[in-house]
Amino acid sequence: RVNVIEAQDIVPNDRSRLPEVFVKVQVGNQILRTGICPDRTANPMWNEDLVFVAAEPFEEHLVLTVEDRVHSSKDDVLGRISLPLTVFDKRLDHRQVNSRWFDLEKFGFGALEGDRRKDLKFSSRVHLRACLEGGYHVLDESTLYISDQRPTAKQLWKPPVGILEVGILSAQGLLPMKMKDGRGSTDAYCVAKYGQKWTRTRTIIDSFSPKWNEQYTWEVYDPCTVLTLGVFDNCHLGSGNKPDASQQRDSRIGKVRIRLSALDAHRVYTHSYPLLVLHPSGVKKTGEIQLAVRFTTLSLAHTIHIYGHPLLPKMHYIHPFTVNQVENLRYQAMTIVAARLGRAEPPLRKEVVEYMLDVDSHVWSMRRSKANFFRIMSLLSGIISTNRWFNDVCHWKNPTTSVLVHVLFLILICYPELILPTIFLYGFLIGLWNYRLRPRGPPHMDAKLSWAEAVNPDELDEEFDTFPTSRENDVVRMRYDRLRSVAGRIQTVAGDVATQGERLQSLLTWRDPRATCLFVVFCLCAAVVMYVSPARVVVLVGGLYYLRHPRFRSKLPSVPSNFFRRLTARTDSML
Repeated sequence: RVNVIEAQDIVPNDRSRLPEVFVKVQVGNQILRTGICPDRTANPMWNEDLVFVAAEPFEEHLVLTVEDRVHSSKDDVLGRISLPLTVFDKRLDHRQVNSRWFDLEKFGFGALEGDRRKDLKFSSRVHLRACLEGGYHVLDESTLYISDQRPTAKQLWKPPVGILEVGILSAQGLLPMKMKDGRGSTDAYCVAKYGQKWTRTRTIIDSFSPKWNEQYTWEVYDPCTVLTLGVFDNCHLGSGNKPDASQQRDSRIGKVRIRLSALDAHRVYTHSYPLLVLHPSGVKKTGEIQLAVRFTTLSLAHTIHIYGHPLLPKMHYIHPFTVNQVENLRYQAMTIVAARLGRAEPPLRKEVVEYMLDVDSHVWSMRRSKANFFRIMSLLSGIISTNRWFNDVCHWKNPTTSVLVHVLFLILICYPELILPTIFLYGFLIGLWNYRLRPRGPPHMDAKLSWAEAVNPDELDEEFDTFPTSRENDVVRMRYDRLRSVAGRIQTVAGDVATQGERLQSLLTWRDPRATCLFVVFCLCAAVVMYVSPARVVVLVGGLYYLRHPRFRSKLPSVPSNFFRRLTARTDSML
């Protein structure tokens, strides 16, 4: 973390103008910039945090340059400094880090011009507060499928709560991934990732039913984490002499995720999981993989205690990152992980690492949007069904049920201390009833839930498009128009929500003097009535009025509803 505070005695190359100064900081391949100082002065101030991912053994240098924005296409470098990362303190908590001043080298006086640099009697300087943060967890994967939540500093690690054992047994029914000697062939290998440990099985050559029979073990520090396994086709075997061998990519055969919290402790799960891959032509089942998984807890009390702990280390809550910083750090961490695994033996190629880490999980997809929408509707379906049932009770569609609801309501009015115990007892009984319906094994990839079975081919082509797009102008225009129509509906819903909120706000803001006056008088009368009347009586009268028989109901909207819909909103002032 580099906090760029200020600079002093900045001298622009063109002394006839005041500089527009910003700071650019580079660590390895990561480059971040501060904003341009709003005050055009020789002593600019920023006080901005720039956060980078640095990997041990910290061999990179932090290169800082102070630059002057001459115009939109030209920046003049006014000073530069290069510092090894080892000069910065390591911080494990939220204690304050001391700031330091660093002299800037005038751009042009480099290492080869040491004699000239010694002759300089004056130099600009920059004020920094920098440290190596060890209290954060660097996310290299989506938080939805996180497999490790420990801080980067090993001193802060707590004892493991369990052991995860995974046996990668075999695969069946794999499809041919490439042509070899005029026939289809697959050279399959499996990759498993949990926490910081990656494993890769050996490659089984030319087999649609490979058998690996390899076992791997991980220490588990949090049961609410996910194990990810992927199966790939090795495209480099036998292609060393081909001119395009370096351009070939290992093909995806499928991926499986297993959430440890869904596993019973000390039980061995031996299941076959379908391998599903999404192609531009649609979803395709490419085979099955057989796994044996066992999660062993070392202490049940410790494991249960973990459920009350924060998901991430405490520094994420004391000094949280912004959303943009989290996304940038994740991208940089994925780049570093891919580079390191690419140098391993045997190497894991970049496309394999990106697929395992879901690098494209944030990219726009109409299919994912539909799937998430129907997930929300599935959650709301229970509330909608309850509201429909209660509406039937109010309209006496089933007189017996309506009478029972009235009796229950009267009992709760007479004994209000039973309300909370009744609610919790009801939740307990629902949990016991659903126990018989519990899943018997870990869930697998669901094409129906992912909305991959009925997806439109053009929507899939859009999902697999590059960024920026590589499609023709007519196709891009059609997709843009479709996106505008979807965004227009979202815009309408957002406007309706804002309108209802502004109507509620206008009750006491006197936008409509008559409506506010009526509401203020009603509040006074309601306060007097509720002050002199027992609360139990008020609730009883209100409940019986709401549950009244349809004979005493009108098909027209109620008076409060009519009053609320007549309130003003700020839509009149919008262009």
